Amino acid sequence: MELVVENVACARGSLRVIEGVSFTLSPGQGLILRGPNGIGKTTLLRTIAGLQPALEGRITMPEDAVAYAGHADGLKGPLTVAQNLNFWAQIYGTKDISRALEAFDMTSLLDRQAQDLSAGQKRRLGLARMEVTGRPIWIFDEPTVSLDAANTALFAAMVARHLDAGGIALMATHIDLGLEAQVFDLTPYKARDDAPEPFLDEAFL
Repeated sequence: MELVVENVACARGSLRVIEGVSFTLSPGQGLILRGPNGIGKTTLLRTIAGLQPALEGRITMPEDAVAYAGHADGLKGPLTVAQNLNFWAQIYGTKDISRALEAFDMTSLLDRQAQDLSAGQKRRLGLARMEVTGRPIWIFDEPTVSLDAANTALFAAMVARHLDAGGIALMATHIDLGLEAQVFDLTPYKARDDAPEPFLDEAFL
């Protein structure tokens, strides 16, 4: 199993933002995307996750291999913590939510509705659902937003366990998580000012 990104170019709306991006991740490897705001980190992650098409290049990975955690936490407010995790477990065809609860120490919040959680607790729950996906490739966009230092450490530990088990992790973050992961700076891949404007089907925007 590998995630292979070959000469990929991406657009945000009608604006071509990055081009010529290539890297390969094998089991047990993590990659942290860096670069200034607006460079295209989120756009690249969304493209790799299959949420929008690449303008150029090729992305290769096993089918149904990716789980994506973006800026939204992906929670249903009226459902409890347990019900939210069980919902995602059913979506992905898994059953056990215990590891997800333990990852962020959420057992005491089991019966609390998601809409009543603090911003940090919602973030913890949104990230914990990655544990129930059963997917080998985890993609995170600024995962530590709203997390305090203790829960940032729990997140890093969750990702480290995933890598140790042969998973792959790709994330955009400005935080030093203490993970053994490569750092990939997108700054050199900013699209040229004279790059042709892309055409994208509005269904993907």
